[in-house]
Amino acid sequence: MSNTTELTTPEGMSGSGSVRSPLRNWLAVAAMALGTFSVVTSEMLPVGLLTSIGSALEVSDGTVGLAMTVPALVAAVAAPLLTVTVGRLDRRLLLIGLMGLLAAANVASALAPGFAVLLSARVLVGVSMGGVWSLAAGVAARLVPEKSVGRATSVVFSGIAVASVLGVPAGTLIGDLTHWRVAFAVVGAVSLAVAAAMALTLPPLPAERTIRLGEVPGLFRNARLRTALITTLLLVTGHFGAYTYVRPVLEDVAGVGAGLISTLLLAYGVAGIAGNFLAGATAHRDPRRTLVVIFVLLAAAELLVPVFGGTTPGATVLLVVWGLAYGGVSVTSQTWVLQAVPEAREAASALLVGVFNVGISLGALLGGRAADGIAVSSVMWFGGTLVALALVTLVVARPRRARPR
Repeated sequence: MSNTTELTTPEGMSGSGSVRSPLRNWLAVAAMALGTFSVVTSEMLPVGLLTSIGSALEVSDGTVGLAMTVPALVAAVAAPLLTVTVGRLDRRLLLIGLMGLLAAANVASALAPGFAVLLSARVLVGVSMGGVWSLAAGVAARLVPEKSVGRATSVVFSGIAVASVLGVPAGTLIGDLTHWRVAFAVVGAVSLAVAAAMALTLPPLPAERTIRLGEVPGLFRNARLRTALITTLLLVTGHFGAYTYVRPVLEDVAGVGAGLISTLLLAYGVAGIAGNFLAGATAHRDPRRTLVVIFVLLAAAELLVPVFGGTTPGATVLLVVWGLAYGGVSVTSQTWVLQAVPEAREAASALLVGVFNVGISLGALLGGRAADGIAVSSVMWFGGTLVALALVTLVVARPRRARPR
């Protein structure tokens, strides 16, 4: 039976067996981090530009939220399907192609004459998201020795937190200073540059093994994996049910001016980077315990926004706690999944990506209905309650540790 050691490429060796320097391998890890940065920035860009897009295209805030729902739903389907259908295609070529597709999707979004065309472009964003996310952790593990896999995984997924720090706030600022279309165009150019970086740094990465579609449902028999997927779905739905509409919440509840929104999102993102590396340092020892801490902080932050977020200082403190907690979600959940199913990393990662993006789409959709049908602040109650439910599920499930293989 395969195990984690067999799937990890020794340091200094590429996927094809050629000798490479450790520096070049870590540059490849950095290129993968830039890839996650690009897909998450592309995914999350409508959050900071939500009111601008809605005003320009004459749709409501809840409707603009579909620009988050659609790519997430597509990514949820694309991740497992790509893992099965690409067969033995070199992962290096696949990643470069996905980044090129992401660049084209962002340019198409920038040129969209109406909301329907924008949504069509966001479908392509979803395909790229699903592919890059499902490959990222497995590729990182093949670039470095066993002892460095945890650090490499944290670096790759730090791109998610950095996207919150630099990508989304920078895109929001560009949109505020110029036009939301310019922000999409800039992200498209960044995605193209990342594709070039991957072409220069990644070694050949032939598929480790082909995966049949029938193998994927069988993974659900693993109790640890089931618990990870269920709690991730609840957590992500709760997070994005609230975070997708954080701009109108800050404007309506805390009275924050448009010029300060990007600064508060920057504070959220800086905390997210710290959370990513703090969680990465503990997740490989005990991902479940790390998730318990994350869930407690995240639920508290969201539920307290309507109570103590009525002022700019109060909203800022809660956003920082929120960012610190959510920054550790990706690396911790990914670590749990890889530890639960070490013999089928790409398939397990694809399932996690699918569940993650179903959560994003559900959160954006249900949060939009709450924002339009009840009140903008209600998205915080909705999101916080789901995160609390994820915490209860995690505590009650208590999955057994996987037996040594």
